[in-house]
Formats: sequence, structure tokens, C-alpha cells
Amino acid sequence: MIRHWCQSRVWYRFSRNRLSVVGLTIVIAVVLMATLAPWIVPYPEHAKAFVDVENMSQPPTVNHLFGTDDVGRDVLSRVVFGYRTSLVLAVVVLAIAAPLGVIFGLIAGYLGGWADAVIMRVTDVFLAVPSLVLAMAILGLFSPSLVMAMVAVSAGWWPWYTRLVYNLSRSLRTEGYVTAAQVVGASSLRIMFSEILPNCLGTVLTKITLDMGFVILLGSSLSFLGLGAQPPTPDLGSMVAEGTIFLPDVWWPSVFPSLAILIVVFGLNLVGDGLRDLFGVEV
Repeated sequence: MIRHWCQSRVWYRFSRNRLSVVGLTIVIAVVLMATLAPWIVPYPEHAKAFVDVENMSQPPTVNHLFGTDDVGRDVLSRVVFGYRTSLVLAVVVLAIAAPLGVIFGLIAGYLGGWADAVIMRVTDVFLAVPSLVLAMAILGLFSPSLVMAMVAVSAGWWPWYTRLVYNLSRSLRTEGYVTAAQVVGASSLRIMFSEILPNCLGTVLTKITLDMGFVILLGSSLSFLGLGAQPPTPDLGSMVAEGTIFLPDVWWPSVFPSLAILIVVFGLNLVGDGLRDLFGVEV
């Protein structure tokens, strides 16, 4: 009963922000489309290597709502499958970067001393290099692929979480409940993960939600430059790049994937704003 009451109250506070509810609806719709893509798109075979000479560069019609690309593939089908690629990239990158950055931030912020000096100086070095530039530099050493794009983006994303949790843990380590845990003999590991970390989760969760949109944009930028997922894998960034060759006459192969990126990033930002208001944090 208490848990149900708490969940209802959290949802009530979140739902008071109508834009956040709109964003959550957009995100849920995109996730469902990406998950059910093989069963809901009109031409699932167009997500693979496929050529239809008779329907090359066809404008939007009833049979092809988003038109077709330069080899006759249905743009709508590839956009939905492209959502899969973008969401997988964002989830994997943040699943790597967030825990890694949180652990480093906790260690540096709570222990201080040499741990603070070493971890935060390394963090500062990574933060000094723009994430896109660092990812491009890493990808330049290897063959471009979706997996390498995930690794490259993760390499530049963990420092943001280290810096965030470092600042939080430094302010929390002087709180009374932390002092009480120290007095009763709790280990540093227990204090960091049982006392400090739970009080950082609201801020970290909000940042993860906001960062998903930025990671999708960064992944799409890499794909636009040919450094992300490689053809024939559907990817929103590479679809935009391929479509720009035929602008302005054949606009649909690039405009619709661009709008797809805009919609999912917009939805994630609205959800992130709602979580920021819910937890009362600044990210």
C-alpha cells in the first residue's frame, strides 16, 4: 500500500508537467516502434541489402509514405529500423559510461588525496577534448562500425559523470548520516555505495535521460561522416548523408530521417526536464 502510494505520488508530480508527459509518450512510441520494427513496418526486407530499380527515388505515396531512396528502398521502413540502431547505441554507451564515471567520481570525491588528484586530472584531460573530436580520433584508428562507434563515444562520455558525482560526493561526505556511518565503523566501500550513491541517483538518472538525446545526435553525426554503422544497416545519420546528395529535388530521403532524429531527441529532452523538476536537481 505504501509503495503504491509513493508510486502514485511520483507519477502525479511528474504528470503535472504536461510537456514531460508528451515527451514520455514520444519516447515510449519510438521504443515500441523500434522493438516491433520487423512486424510493423511495411517492407522489413528493405532494412537489409535490397534494390528495387522500378521504385527508385519515388516521392511519398500511399504505398511508400516517406517515399523511396535512390535504390528503391522504403524510407519509412528504414527510419523505423534506424531508430533501433540509435537507441541501441545510446543505451550501450550510457550503460558503459555512466557506471564507470559514477564509480570514479565516488572514489575521487569521498576518498580525496591521491585518488582525487589522479582521477580528476585524467578526467580534466578527457573533458578538454570535444566528444565528437575524440570519437573521430579513436574511430580513425579502426575500421568504422557500430560497435567501434559505441566504444569511441563511451570513451568521451564517462568524464561527465565522474565530474558530476565527484561534486555531489564531496558535498555529501560531510553530512551527518555519513559521519554516523563512519563512527559505527562502516567501510569506505559501504559508505560510498550505501550512503552517498543513493543520494546521487536522482541527479544521475536525470543526466542519463538528457544524455540519451545527445548520444543519439553524436552517433548520428558519426554515421553522417561515415564513421558509424555501415551500409546496408539502417542508420538515421547515414540516411541523412546519403539523401543530401540528391537535394533539393529529391528531399524525402534526408528530410524524414532528420525529422526522426529531431522527434526522439525532443522527446528525451522533455522527459529529462520532467525528471529534473521531479527530483529538484540541476544538471
